[in-house]
Amino acid sequence: MTQQVPSVSVNYAANGSSTKSNELGMREMQEGAYEKRGEQYLLIKSPPASGKSRALMFIALDKLHNQGLRQAIVVVPEKSIGSSFNDEPLSKYGFWADWTVQPRWNLCNAPGGDDGKVGAVGKFLASDDKILVCTHATFRFAVDKFGIEAFDDRLIAVDEFHHVSANPDNKLGTHLGALVARDKVHLVAMTGSYFRGDAEAVLSPEDEAKFDTFTYTYYQQLNGYKYLKTLDIGYFFYSGSYADDILKVLDPTEKTILHIPNVNSRESTKDKHREVEHIIDALGDWQGADPITGFQLVKTPDERVLRIADLVDDEPSKRDKVSAALKDSTQKNNRDHVDIIIALGMAKEGFDWIWCEHALTVGYRASLTEIVQIIGRATRDAEGKTRARFTNLIAEPDAAAEAVTEAVNDTLKAIAASLLMEQVLAPRFNFAPKTVKSGPVEGFDYGEGGYDPNKENVGFSEASGQFQIEIKGLVEPKSKEAKRICQEDLNEVITAFVQDKTTIERGLFDEELVPEELTQVRMGKIVGARFPELDAEDQEAVRQHAVAALNLTQKAKEIALSNRDDTETTGNTALIDGVRKFAMDVRELDIDLIDRINPFGEAYSILAKTMSEESLRQVQAVISAKKVQLSPDEARDLAKRAVKFKQERGRLPSITSPDPWEKKMAEGVAYLARMKQEATNG
Repeated sequence: MTQQVPSVSVNYAANGSSTKSNELGMREMQEGAYEKRGEQYLLIKSPPASGKSRALMFIALDKLHNQGLRQAIVVVPEKSIGSSFNDEPLSKYGFWADWTVQPRWNLCNAPGGDDGKVGAVGKFLASDDKILVCTHATFRFAVDKFGIEAFDDRLIAVDEFHHVSANPDNKLGTHLGALVARDKVHLVAMTGSYFRGDAEAVLSPEDEAKFDTFTYTYYQQLNGYKYLKTLDIGYFFYSGSYADDILKVLDPTEKTILHIPNVNSRESTKDKHREVEHIIDALGDWQGADPITGFQLVKTPDERVLRIADLVDDEPSKRDKVSAALKDSTQKNNRDHVDIIIALGMAKEGFDWIWCEHALTVGYRASLTEIVQIIGRATRDAEGKTRARFTNLIAEPDAAAEAVTEAVNDTLKAIAASLLMEQVLAPRFNFAPKTVKSGPVEGFDYGEGGYDPNKENVGFSEASGQFQIEIKGLVEPKSKEAKRICQEDLNEVITAFVQDKTTIERGLFDEELVPEELTQVRMGKIVGARFPELDAEDQEAVRQHAVAALNLTQKAKEIALSNRDDTETTGNTALIDGVRKFAMDVRELDIDLIDRINPFGEAYSILAKTMSEESLRQVQAVISAKKVQLSPDEARDLAKRAVKFKQERGRLPSITSPDPWEKKMAEGVAYLARMKQEATNG
């Protein structure tokens, strides 16, 4: 019997809209991206399996035939993803041209190293042929060799764009920055997760501002599926060896990809082969290997024979046979082809197995992007597959272990990843200030009783998967860039916030925390550092929008989880109902109220249910031991908030106020006064 993991459960309508094609053979996401085909710089943000590769084919063909570009170069992170850009008979489905790549120009399939392939890029540039596919590495070397001028009047399409970074040490990022500065190419950038695990910016703000963005959300994709209705995300803590506890979360009746831990990680036993043997042994009696596929055959206690693909085996002949069997296109729609895939560093980005119902990962993955990719393996739509889940199995911090601090860090990162995924999977938020001129927006359902002009309203559009939410006191963005950030990039701001170690430590474990220290000061600092080109008012608008999106999702989750035991009929409206209920239950939905919510409150309550009481105390002790006093920077931020407080109230915050946030602002003012006095006194 597998253990129920406390998780967020997001439910979808499964109305089939994202899988239907129009008269040109385009699905909903591809149609939306194609509408922006005239943009010189286009960023496509869309989940795994939503059809980004084919969307690019449509756009590239239009640029080659109708926009005067000479050639298109498609750049992918690794050779295996090059197959996504193989020939496609698009005209068969209604488009006016086919996608054709001559075999010699798909360098992902070509033999030899990057040296020979760089020469091939040079030959392609000198030819009259139209399309080339190569890896990020080949493209980097080609730019080094031929210079950016050689790529003038061409389309450069970069798949899995999150591999790029604005950091000067990132060669691909530097080259793309130079191409944008020269302004003689068209760029299409595609990604399922526009953020990096290391929290580096993908593009510099000035380059990013040149891109037009098309966003297709997870909510739109999953809501428009035909079969998949529910996605669960959770984490589970274990003690001892993970292989001993694996069957508490691994259900052998579910199609599962199991990612075992990296050999250098805390969770690893340092013997990956023995771990795989232990897992196979726990599942049942080994019956040998299938001679054709190389899959391990295991008979379970209920007499079922599981077909297990072992991608951990280092012996090239064995692993290549298994890998080839998994890629066999004739088996793509055969649910019985394989039951469980055990992987280490494989079966993530670009891997396609539509039947996967459970992505089970042991140990924290250093990159949030990697987690998004892993979850993406389970979010394919397939007949009869109504539910999918992602579970992160993490070692409990052991008070006796030397690596207790590392264990605590892994726990915090797992929670951050969970918070981010909840945000990514939720409908999109559009916020507007509540004014006397406010009114209903066409296409949005405002719930029972409809739009109320005397209250803050929450509208929802089933068709677009978007909320329209009125908030009293909300600052609206003024500049074009600030509006773009509030519409397109709130999840990237939230990512930086939940990845900030101090923020999540205090949010979860500081009993004396005043939530505004996080929502106003810490978030304000993150927005200021990320968007220094925005003026103070626009920075405040972005901060408020990001906090509102995060906190409304958390309150809706809290309400949805508390109602879970009451009824199973909430269906795909659980999160929507949660947001609406929260808005109705408060006297006024204003920004001050939203700022007073600790964004990590619900995450802590889930953690308390998941982790043993002793381990939870241990984590609390580790974090409390390094509690820091107010820093000069934080004091200055508090003082700025105090000035705003004085403008609104006609007095400075009081150090004796019963309101903890007013008291905190007063402490900031007092701290700066002390610093000034000490400097004067020498």
